[in-house]
Amino acid sequence: MTPTCSLTCTDRHVNQEAIVRLLLVHADHFRFQVTDRTSVSDFTEELPDDQRGAELNEVLVAFVCVEKPDEADIAAVSEQVAGEIRATADKVGAHRIMVYPYAHLSAELARPGAAATALDTLTEVLRGQDGNVEIHRAPFGYYKAYDIACKGHPLSELGMTIRPGGQVTAESTPGVTESSALAAERQLRSEWRIYQPDGTYTLADSYNFRANRGLKDLYTYEHSGNRTAEAAPPHIKLMREHELVDYERASDTGNLRWYPKGLTIKRLLEQRVTGMVIDYGAMEVETPIMYDYAHPALSKYLHRFPARQYVVRSDEKEYFLRFAACFGQYMIQHDMFASHRDLPLRLYELTHFSFRREQGGEVAGLRRLRSFTMPDMHSLVRDMEMAKGEFIAQVKLCLEWLDDIGLECVPAIRFVRSWLDEHPGFMTELMEVLDRPALVEVWDERFFYFVAKFEMNFIDSAKKAACLSTVQIDVENTERFDINYTAEDGSRQHPLLMHTSVSGSLDRNVYAILESQSMRMARGEKARWPVWLAPTQVRLVPVAENHVEGAMRLAERIPFRVDVDDRDEKLGKKIRDAEREWVPYVVVVGERELNGGDLAVRERVGGQTEMSLDDFVARLAAETQGKPSRPLNGPRTLSSRPIFVG
Repeated sequence: MTPTCSLTCTDRHVNQEAIVRLLLVHADHFRFQVTDRTSVSDFTEELPDDQRGAELNEVLVAFVCVEKPDEADIAAVSEQVAGEIRATADKVGAHRIMVYPYAHLSAELARPGAAATALDTLTEVLRGQDGNVEIHRAPFGYYKAYDIACKGHPLSELGMTIRPGGQVTAESTPGVTESSALAAERQLRSEWRIYQPDGTYTLADSYNFRANRGLKDLYTYEHSGNRTAEAAPPHIKLMREHELVDYERASDTGNLRWYPKGLTIKRLLEQRVTGMVIDYGAMEVETPIMYDYAHPALSKYLHRFPARQYVVRSDEKEYFLRFAACFGQYMIQHDMFASHRDLPLRLYELTHFSFRREQGGEVAGLRRLRSFTMPDMHSLVRDMEMAKGEFIAQVKLCLEWLDDIGLECVPAIRFVRSWLDEHPGFMTELMEVLDRPALVEVWDERFFYFVAKFEMNFIDSAKKAACLSTVQIDVENTERFDINYTAEDGSRQHPLLMHTSVSGSLDRNVYAILESQSMRMARGEKARWPVWLAPTQVRLVPVAENHVEGAMRLAERIPFRVDVDDRDEKLGKKIRDAEREWVPYVVVVGERELNGGDLAVRERVGGQTEMSLDDFVARLAAETQGKPSRPLNGPRTLSSRPIFVG
């Protein structure tokens, strides 16, 4: 049986003045099929076969949720809703409308009989309008499987709450209502400052950004609140040209496929960040990817975290797919027994699958995804002094990480004003570590679970900011999840909690690397991989066919990712192809090289150098010292490789 699709509301709080929650999706294609009766199907008659399914193209689908307050004036509400639906249909040029009952947009549902009446009335009102729009209606009181292909233009997904007296409030998240934290995020009133390395600051409105364009771009981006990608970012072309990663049309938007070369890079990043965190003292764990929506502590936490969730059904229960490792680590920390001697206590998980249902217009390439890999560490600390010490140490880890992958990023730090005032020396210490200007946002009120948050942001060619590394001090969740430790006096105490991702999403790190290299090329410079990350670190190019076998033997003596271009192509083309793939080192192999002579090593950035094989291997070892290694992910010879992107 086809699974029932569910885009379930993530905000269970209901405004008692609300009339209708409405989700409008302009679709290329929409199809539904009744699968079974629900417990409220007694309010409807048995369906004839021609009403058990439908398939429509070029249609505006109106997902309608009828709430308890609606019952007072069904006719007036139906007129209002019909007007909004029809106005949207006119705007997007839709000549078909599907009215689809959708209870998942609210927890405060009308009585089944009233809901059925409201939907019938709404349908009739729509049909009573001028006749150049087809009106279709899905049955109420039945489980239905559906499939929808959203068009993806700016008006293709609209959520709204219709209130008494004709008031209509647009929802910010098409298709999914939002957590209270997301709503609060839009209402924040902030003071923006620019801090200098010596700890002094200037209000951002008065700061001269001339010497720091990245800081200006970050401030503009944060101040505007516009996250939508107006054009395809340059890294999308690069990720496909280099056969790293690609869109998967058989999946949801923002869920990508990784090819062998791209996966090599991703796995190396995973190994490096995991090694750093383990060396720092974290214990690695693994937790589930889905959690019970009704769990009392988790459901409250969802509204304190600014993210949108995927929701799945199993045995009539709803589960949300994790958007971080928080939930599983909270559960472990709740169940474990810890002493004051164990603190700081750090748990770490590399979540290969985390999910956030980002808005369609924000999903572009690797920059913002709906499924991603997130290294996530949570540290329990005794008190705020220990938290501040961990914060500084973990910021240093973040800076080391960015240095490893060769990225220039701009720091942003966010504080609750009362906390910052209570800890005046903290910014001086932090800015000394950063040793660069930073954008600081100061909130008058605390809307979230944290009082201090550090970020390192990459600014791309479109002047969009993407947060990579982050460190936070959480003052809520150990109490919410009843996480305790035994203090020196034997009492049970709630610790504070640190949230840290040294790298941020690893998919986003690949985006940042590609975007930074695109900007290098725009300046007339050569793009390059860090040698430790390059899918192929050395390419051997035989001069002639009779040198291929010797080149293969030579490759075995170089303990790095080495391939051999054995194709029947001219030498110049082979070298140009290696250049296009950003291979760090290219060695042409002829009689001299095979007879033990020095190698003529072409550097990606630099010239050509003659050196012995031993010296070349020693140079590679020095350039990759302390970094993880992996074998070549594919055949050694280029002639044996498939083409993944045609």
